[in-house]
Amino acid sequence: MIIRARSPVRVDFAGAWTDCAPFANAFGGATLNAAISLYVEGALEAEEGEDFPVGDKAEQRTGLSVTYSAKIPAGTGLGTSAALNVVWLALARREPVRNHEDRARIAALAYDVEKVLGIIGGKQDQYASAIGGINLFEFTEQEVRCCPVEIASESLAALRDLLVLCYTGTARLSSNIHRNVWAAFREGRKQTVDALFGLRRGAYEGREALLKGDWAALGSILTEQFRYSKDLDASTTNERLDTLFEEALPLCHGGKPCGAGGGGCVLFLARDPEARERLKEIIRARNMTVIDFDFDAEGLQLWQE
Repeated sequence: MIIRARSPVRVDFAGAWTDCAPFANAFGGATLNAAISLYVEGALEAEEGEDFPVGDKAEQRTGLSVTYSAKIPAGTGLGTSAALNVVWLALARREPVRNHEDRARIAALAYDVEKVLGIIGGKQDQYASAIGGINLFEFTEQEVRCCPVEIASESLAALRDLLVLCYTGTARLSSNIHRNVWAAFREGRKQTVDALFGLRRGAYEGREALLKGDWAALGSILTEQFRYSKDLDASTTNERLDTLFEEALPLCHGGKPCGAGGGGCVLFLARDPEARERLKEIIRARNMTVIDFDFDAEGLQLWQE
């Protein structure tokens, strides 16, 4: 018997950093993100003789093996490690994933696991991966609130056909950036605090732009998010990223690095389909990779074979 699970990674439009405990617990954080059709997959296989409960059933098997796979480069800023933890916990629980509450519970556990391991980060990746869809998440010390962003199918397709996801080929270690940012936050540096409030504000403004189908406004928010991230810490960008943006932005409504920045993936919102194709040519000419994707509305899935 084999139990399989898969969970998507995400692109983030706005609010990164504000889902992290130092800010969220003090002021309340908010992020706007979308689960996409790039997945971490896992399988748990039991051999004969081991007690192997699945839901209300149990079978005898001897020995367990767990395998994982993901066709996603390391250090992308797409939340791959969080998706891996979501998949692992779903397999370890061996219980059906029936509803939003089950997914939210697994997301919370995945964050707790990372916290115990000393991994510095926030909560948006775990919740985006487990729940799926496009959501505005609100974070306080007491709870995480999921606010789905319901977009008409025609508008969603139009957005997808303007977005370009670029892997720069340079992985980044977000923990190093996090240490710098939260040290500055605890010192009360005005530039850092102001940037965090600006990042959070962008999540709400971005939601309104999505609902209105105002891609120019959404693009401006993406670019503003990048400026705020640079105010947080200089290492959220580098010469390679800045040069790419200089060449790409004339073809775009806007763009930003994914996650904590500093490398990994960059998300651009092209002005029109023709500009999107020209942007892809620029990316490939720089020996970077265009990653095709669609939106994922399902989140974590678990099934038995």
